[in-house]
Amino acid sequence: MDTGRTLSRRSVFAGGAALGATAMMAGEHILLPHAASAGDAGDALAPPHRPHLVPMHPRVDQITDIKVCIRPFRAAGPRLDVERIGDKTVFHNYGHGGSGWSLSWGSANLVVGKVAATLNRKVAVIGCGIVGLTAALTAQRAGFDVTIYTRDLLPHTRSVRANGSWTPDSRIALTQTAGPAFADQWEQMARFSWATYRTYLGLPGAPIMFEDNYILSDKPFDDGPARPAPAGTPGRMPRATEDFATYGSRIRDIIPAVEDIPAAENPFAAPHARRHSLMIYNFGAYGHLLLSEFHQAGGRIVIRSFHTPQDLTSLPEKVIINCPGYAARDWWRDDSLVPVRGQTAWLPPHPEAPYGLDYRGAALLSKTDGVMIQAVDLDGLGEMTGVGNSFEHPDPAEAARAIGVFADLFARMPMVGG
Repeated sequence: MDTGRTLSRRSVFAGGAALGATAMMAGEHILLPHAASAGDAGDALAPPHRPHLVPMHPRVDQITDIKVCIRPFRAAGPRLDVERIGDKTVFHNYGHGGSGWSLSWGSANLVVGKVAATLNRKVAVIGCGIVGLTAALTAQRAGFDVTIYTRDLLPHTRSVRANGSWTPDSRIALTQTAGPAFADQWEQMARFSWATYRTYLGLPGAPIMFEDNYILSDKPFDDGPARPAPAGTPGRMPRATEDFATYGSRIRDIIPAVEDIPAAENPFAAPHARRHSLMIYNFGAYGHLLLSEFHQAGGRIVIRSFHTPQDLTSLPEKVIINCPGYAARDWWRDDSLVPVRGQTAWLPPHPEAPYGLDYRGAALLSKTDGVMIQAVDLDGLGEMTGVGNSFEHPDPAEAARAIGVFADLFARMPMVGG
């Protein structure tokens, strides 16, 4: 982990006075607990158990970019089957919903395991998003000679329009449609991906890192029983949040647990708070590292567009790993893919505040490549937000609403100016 960019829980909550002094010298504002008074010098210092966090001041006029991602959802889960197109054997690897980044290494491992049963050592990979690139690297590590055919390189794909955090069962499948067997496959992918990502921790540029993420609520958290599996006939389209599969409990033994923050230690202007350590991906550093590894291992990239499955018959490779993401709906004519729109607004990096927030249907992550703010569920639709929406143009009004959630939150915080 890059300790220069990530504050541990101890440094966030126990080292309050030292952090306060450092930040005030730098002209930063310091958040005080609810009970503190800005006019009381004793309270300004705060006892050691009181938390101090460097606040952020998100504003619409600070937006540097708005990105729109179309997540490729399939009710049955990712497509990982095999088919023949002419004399080519095509191994599919697409349709990961909102879990492409999280499950990329695990699904690549499953697919390359199947490819290894062939007698061909030359492999073509279609697509250079995160799923395609990790499939290509996994094939290289298994001894294959790999060429990527793609319309766009990773920095220009839909992959880098995501929020870049560990969400392995985000809209990954519908419980009824995927069936019980998929849960085991999901767990295999999730565990393999988690272990692989951990090998990238602590590298220069912090390609992968952990960050404290705070879940805030104006009402007590609902800790009722897990939602039951939905009844009804398996289908292609979800009808409600409850239709989506959730598998997080299967890997609870390896994922840092969420913990409640006592009221006396809650620095936020929301009465209820929780914290967990969240794995995040810094796109610039991580993408550069993966592409460098691919080229250093002798990989080749050919810029090319495909319009029908028959276009694959012109490739010299007999074995193809197909990772087109949502593009498969058009060029593979796969109407099992359902678009799920997601938009992120990006503000300048704020390295002094390396933490994330979830509040009132919006999410914020402070990453090395910028502060990401996303409208996750501003209208109370739950997981149905964005389902069936393939509109890829930025919506500034949506970005402004999400930013407003956190601008209001920080404006309500007691502060001390430097």
